[in-house]
Amino acid sequence: MAYDLDEQEQIDSLKAWWSRYGVMVLAVVFIAAAAFAGFRGWQWYQHSKVTQAMGYFEALELAVQNPGPDSAARIAAASESLRTEFAGTGYAARGSLVAADGLVALQDQDGARRELEWVINSSGDKALAPVARLRLAGLLLDQAKYDQALAQLANPPEAFVAMFEDRRGDILFAQGKVEEAGKAWNQARAGLKEDDPLIGYLKLKIDALSGGQS
Repeated sequence: MAYDLDEQEQIDSLKAWWSRYGVMVLAVVFIAAAAFAGFRGWQWYQHSKVTQAMGYFEALELAVQNPGPDSAARIAAASESLRTEFAGTGYAARGSLVAADGLVALQDQDGARRELEWVINSSGDKALAPVARLRLAGLLLDQAKYDQALAQLANPPEAFVAMFEDRRGDILFAQGKVEEAGKAWNQARAGLKEDDPLIGYLKLKIDALSGGQS
């Protein structure tokens, strides 16, 4: 097929441009395609990890809800898998909290303590770490390890101040420091709205100290 002069010049210009930039264009296209494929692959991998973690979490919940001779071993195994293989998912810290509750029910306080300490020190979950601190303080209170329990309540996040003060009052009361316990419970009460469910429990504690005058 014959081309006129203008068409031939355009073809020659295109050939020259391609000769100069063609390899670069192909490289950019290849990199973009590889990046897209990598992104989709990463999405699939993440989804797969979350799905597997959810399976372990459900197995953990089942072991806690249906106690039996092998419950402690099942709880420990499922929780360890979540902590070691799926620490980057939201199920790991939640799983340790569930595991701690289950182990307390099975009288394994040391195992429960390890689970809670992992949430606090290693999970990186800033939302659940204060919950774990509060529960660990309660566990240490039950073991009469009062100083260690109080240490867990230092510098509470703003949203947890009232709950931390309530637990501090429990610990101080157990130590026989009645006046300090009352102050802690009153501080907890002052930080809550009147319709908060915790208010009723705090009133009972404060009334018990003051002979029914709250």
